[in-house]
Amino acid sequence: MPHFTRFLHACPHEIDLERRIGRANQTMRLGLYGGMFDPIHLGHLILAELCREACGLDRVWFVVAGLPPHKPGERTALAHRLEMVRIAVAGHPAFEASELEARRPGPHYSVETLEAVHRERPDDELFFLIGADSLADLPSWRQPDRIARLATIVVANRPGVAAGLLDFGPGTRPMQLVTIPPIGIASHDLRRRLAEGRSIRYQVPRGVEAYIQAHRLYRPGTGPGDHLAPGVASPA
Repeated sequence: MPHFTRFLHACPHEIDLERRIGRANQTMRLGLYGGMFDPIHLGHLILAELCREACGLDRVWFVVAGLPPHKPGERTALAHRLEMVRIAVAGHPAFEASELEARRPGPHYSVETLEAVHRERPDDELFFLIGADSLADLPSWRQPDRIARLATIVVANRPGVAAGLLDFGPGTRPMQLVTIPPIGIASHDLRRRLAEGRSIRYQVPRGVEAYIQAHRLYRPGTGPGDHLAPGVASPA
């Protein structure tokens, strides 16, 4: 088995950040960043890092989606996606791959995920990280007002793109806007490139690229369904 961690980039200057984070059971400003991460790429990591810095977050949990109701269809097995996220975030003291949705039967709703975190960590201040492309759909999600009560919704937006922040009424927290550079990397494009036998070098962490190659994911002539976990059916 290849040693994927040899491609990770540790940052010695982040010792101060490690000290500030301290133990995992201390009260903290906690960001939750959910997604399919199929596969995770540098755009995801840049968004998370800029939101961490702008909001003063102590930790960011990458919550790997299990069965999100708004994204039906086949997907790469959760175990593969979770391991790719672990590889991608290793070496960053504030980033962590979360199995929160992997431990619960689906479908998975963001409000239920936030409620679960709030029950486990009632003293933490929660931040819910989303891209501006998800903002338009947010009112159609399950209990968006409850989401805005449980967490500060942080919207990552590109320069020059108008993002009208929403107000879900009394008792909800105001949204926060974080401007990020245009990145131009998308998971669906990476899957297509891999299926066509093309390179994804410098678009994903090197360890993730090595993992994809070693496990023959997204190979030419295959689709995400070929990498579904045994016994897992695609949602209708």
